[in-house]
Amino acid sequence: MQYELGLFNIWNQGDWVTKGVTLLLLLMSLSSWMVIIMKTLDVFKFRSMAQRAETFWHSENFEAGLSQLGTEDDNPFRALVLAGQDASAHHHETKVHLHDALNASDWITRSLRNAIDDSTAQLQSGLAVLASVGSTAPFVGLFGTVWGIYHALMGIGAAGQATIDKVAGPVGEALIMTALGLAVAIPAVLGYNALVRGNKSVQTKLNRFAHDLHAYFVTGARVGSGESSRNAKKG
Repeated sequence: MQYELGLFNIWNQGDWVTKGVTLLLLLMSLSSWMVIIMKTLDVFKFRSMAQRAETFWHSENFEAGLSQLGTEDDNPFRALVLAGQDASAHHHETKVHLHDALNASDWITRSLRNAIDDSTAQLQSGLAVLASVGSTAPFVGLFGTVWGIYHALMGIGAAGQATIDKVAGPVGEALIMTALGLAVAIPAVLGYNALVRGNKSVQTKLNRFAHDLHAYFVTGARVGSGESSRNAKKG
């Protein structure tokens, strides 16, 4: 029996386990690429929002600065501003809650930290899929290889002879499963690492913006001197 190597031949000649492993690897590949594409677009979007956040401090007043940030519901910089504004107003207007033991600085810090945690969770959503695919896909492919070699050996034993033309085809098809597992895992690992670096860059900008917001809501001015502080005082 002559074998023709290739993915279509693996599908045609394979049993339900081989087909199941192939479909699982295909599903893992599609899910990882969807996450990579969507989260990459998010990183670029958040970097654009970070650039707009700097214009907040060059606005004539607080309302104008807030409008400069845009109206997107998923804008983490806008969420920080609103969280700080609500915390500052709540602390000054309310005197009968548990936060009375906290001064304004501590209360605003806690509110800004909660907003940053929410934004961090939003940035990291989907990365678990890439981590899972990157760590498990090679073993899924290896399972398909072992299963294919097992059936190849069973076929050779039934035929009673092990010539090269009978061994090369089925064993080669089985080894392709290992290659498929690596082909799925490598983009997931590289995408995960790239997205983690991109998210760290956005988180750094969020922390710096939150630090300036904290100073603004507590003292009325952004941290720093010169034009930046004078613009912040106008709010």
